[in-house]
Amino acid sequence: MAIIFQLENVSVSFDKHAIVQRSLKHALSGWLRRHNRTTFYALSKVSVAIHEGDHVGLIGRNGAGKSTLLRVLTKVITPQEGSVSLCADRHIAPLLELGLGFHPDLSGRENCFLAGALMGYSATEIHRKMDGIIRFAELEEFIDEPVKNYSSGMFGRLAFALATDIEPEVLLVDEVFGVGDEFFMRKCVVRMQRLMQAGITTVFVSHNVDFLVAQCNRMIWLDKGHVVMDGPPREVAAAYRSAEGSLA
Repeated sequence: MAIIFQLENVSVSFDKHAIVQRSLKHALSGWLRRHNRTTFYALSKVSVAIHEGDHVGLIGRNGAGKSTLLRVLTKVITPQEGSVSLCADRHIAPLLELGLGFHPDLSGRENCFLAGALMGYSATEIHRKMDGIIRFAELEEFIDEPVKNYSSGMFGRLAFALATDIEPEVLLVDEVFGVGDEFFMRKCVVRMQRLMQAGITTVFVSHNVDFLVAQCNRMIWLDKGHVVMDGPPREVAAAYRSAEGSLA
């Protein structure tokens, strides 16, 4: 199987005391604190290879580095250390923040073309898919309204429908199933299952460990920026829950 993502000794760090200098007081505070700054590693020496057709679940506590890892894969974040190799000829659909890149003054329809173009799809491809996107998102009456007038549920439904209806080859998902009511969430799960069965490479971040065990063929447990375990979902989930239980 072809390698879609290859990370070698990747580290992403942040200055815990970084502040915006808005005044002389802030500038003086920053100067005084400079010597006390500490570095926080969101990821530390992470090496991971994700192959074509993999369904990978990322688990860990809040702040473990899961979302940071997804953002490295989509080039939203550039690591300070290590190397990242991406398969450039694959259509990648990131569901990191639903509606990321949408313009509030544009209509839902116009935003589909805008966001689709950012994902590498032509206007012709988006136009061909538009009716299905609108129907899945249940926005027939509102698709030509500015998205700034949408409720959060409407906004999320449109973004999910767009990202999953344009037949991506790689899908990166960060806790996005709370995009509507229970009925719509079931629709989302069914669509995700269909895409995975079709061989779409997927990387999930979720706190729903049972869902990941059921859907993924591989699980990666992150803690404080480190890979603790990478292997079969049931084994990784059992180890993770045992460790979390011991801390309770």
